[in-house]
Amino acid sequence: MKIVHVASELFPYVKTGGLADAVAALSVALADEQHEVAVFLPGYRQVLEHPYVAHATRKLRLKIEMGDDFMSGHVEVFSPRPNLDIYLICRDEFFDRSNPYGTGQRDYEDNAERFIFFAKGVVNTLRLTDLQADVVHCHDWQASLVPLLLRVAERRHDLTLALRTVFTIHNIAFQGVFSESIFARTNLPEELNNIDGLEYYNQISFMKGGILFADQVTTVSPRYSEEIQTEEFGCGLDGVVQARADDLVGLLNGIDTEIWNPSIDASLPARYSADDLKGKAKCREALLNSHGLDPKFKGPVFGMVCRLAEQKGIDLLLDNADFFLKNNCRLIVLGKGEERYEQALHDLVAKAPDKIAMSLVLDEAMSHLIEAGSDFFVMPSLFEPCGLNQMYSQAYGAVPLTSEVGGLADTVIDADKDAKSGTGLTFLPTKEGLGDALLRALKLYGDKPRYAAVQRRGMKRDFSWKSAAGGYLELYDDIL
Repeated sequence: MKIVHVASELFPYVKTGGLADAVAALSVALADEQHEVAVFLPGYRQVLEHPYVAHATRKLRLKIEMGDDFMSGHVEVFSPRPNLDIYLICRDEFFDRSNPYGTGQRDYEDNAERFIFFAKGVVNTLRLTDLQADVVHCHDWQASLVPLLLRVAERRHDLTLALRTVFTIHNIAFQGVFSESIFARTNLPEELNNIDGLEYYNQISFMKGGILFADQVTTVSPRYSEEIQTEEFGCGLDGVVQARADDLVGLLNGIDTEIWNPSIDASLPARYSADDLKGKAKCREALLNSHGLDPKFKGPVFGMVCRLAEQKGIDLLLDNADFFLKNNCRLIVLGKGEERYEQALHDLVAKAPDKIAMSLVLDEAMSHLIEAGSDFFVMPSLFEPCGLNQMYSQAYGAVPLTSEVGGLADTVIDADKDAKSGTGLTFLPTKEGLGDALLRALKLYGDKPRYAAVQRRGMKRDFSWKSAAGGYLELYDDIL
């Protein structure tokens, strides 16, 4: 099967969140099953500067219609492993920037144009090369115009560029909503600028286009596929999602077990497994020491790695600050995000620098060490389409504390509710819910045999992409 993925991020070349990990791992898993896989990615500065991209070759020049104008660009291609090609849609004006989406404080004002150009670049490349895709699989709003643009291009040129299209909603909160005036830059037929097309409350929504015009719509967990059909979680698109309910399926992401595996993880000071946990104690000491905390501390260590944003439940964590100040435990937070949360966490650290530590960096190696060195991993998300860290934490023996939303609810079993199968502690995403879970964590940690049993059960679960990719292959087969 020839499978094309279209995404705005791809690990290890460019990453701001779980999207990069998911697309990379799925692509590799499919390639390893001997399918021909191509991934389209914007030619960001950091991608072109990555050492793996040194041998990329220029494939073709692009001349992209953008409203009344034409804009030039080009395509570069490289192959990091067998059966996997990566295509970079390049235009320095749009992609030669230090950040993929914005300044850190706000989105780039020309993001609509940037990702229209990217989507058209993908379609033009498919038209001008011999890729001949069976499935074109597009991810999140940055790629969501591709299914629609493909169909329009196929009609205009009387050819088939993709037998079927799939659109995956990784996070419906980010929809690519822009001024209605930008519609002209798409060069789509005017009849698509209405309620049955891209129009969205007198604006246009790129994600709406992906949901309406892809042959199949997926999202990243069964629970989330139900949630986004409700007003509470649908972020204004619940009606649009409901309209495609018959073509919507929730498929859990997996994790890359070549990268996230404590028995082979080269970034750790010691390796370990469910059958031999001695190395985890060394990782715990290293984690505490790296943050200026007593490495011989005997109580529980709570870790957290996330974007510092409202979605991630930072307010719930801060509302429970007294727990960490009053109890014999440690808290280590790694993340970057909204200034108000960064400042609030700084203030919390200042109150108890011997108990609480944080790092305002996006450090991949440290995220591995936090998973390996923590006894508990905290994820109080208000919503979470799939989540990956709760899977990482189970694989690394850091018992997860997770809110009962989205993929968290699908992947963590509460040990107090199910003594035989439990792999973590779950709670409603409220101040009281998290507070209760933290107290239950102390009780669990005090019962060493029970804690070890929960820990080992989590470590033995199979969250690999080899398993997860099977669901996508079945889906592709079903729609072809």
